Amino acid sequence: MSESTFARCPAAWTLWRAPLIWCGLLLALAFGMAALEPLFRAVEPGSRQVIYPHAEFLTLLGRHLLVVGVAALLAVVIGVGAAVLVTRPAGRDFLPLLAQAASMGQTFPPVAVLALAVPVLGFGTWPIIVALLLYGLLPIVRNTLAGLQGIDPSVLEAARGMGMGGVPQLLQVELPLAAPVILAGIRTSVTINIATAALGATVGASNLGAPIISGIVNGNTAYVLQGAALIGLLALTVDSAFERCQRLLGRHGR
Repeated sequence: MSESTFARCPAAWTLWRAPLIWCGLLLALAFGMAALEPLFRAVEPGSRQVIYPHAEFLTLLGRHLLVVGVAALLAVVIGVGAAVLVTRPAGRDFLPLLAQAASMGQTFPPVAVLALAVPVLGFGTWPIIVALLLYGLLPIVRNTLAGLQGIDPSVLEAARGMGMGGVPQLLQVELPLAAPVILAGIRTSVTINIATAALGATVGASNLGAPIISGIVNGNTAYVLQGAALIGLLALTVDSAFERCQRLLGRHGR
């Protein structure tokens, strides 16, 4: 192994240390929640069961990530795609409409979206995906617009002078320059939705919100703490990973 490879390893560890630490704590808690039973017994001394029994925490974590991931992927495709379209000459008339529609999606309460989606989609995962999609669009749309509109016009003029236009200019110049700002919007959207996804347990979705809702219904604070701790660690893991990605994009941009 060359010296440069050895040199890169400490640098990579320094860059990704925080996400790896948070991820390690998250997995340790998901695997070892039962070992903390004495602690939760002190919180709920009168309860017969203090560790959430209806599903494995690792399974709930995987389902939580799946719901948030699917909603985030749809929000990125729709949000970035729509923002790109309205920044093209043919779509600029629709720019105010897009901004208002995205704002309305986030101001509409997720609980209301769930109530409207359940009769159409049924109980389970899809209603919460729809709610997260609507709730997560605004930061992505807003940041994509800001990133694309904030590019120096002289850079675009230089790209056109080199013979670029349309799709090549978008893919090779505009999106790479706007990527750090777009990623910041995705980071905000995903981090918020990690917590919001817990509401899916109210409509039958099995995720990390299930212990919280069960704890509220049964008056068991230990269940609430278990779900909340895992959601908090998941949010810290994902947020710190996005922050490191933004650093890398910033270095690449410079």
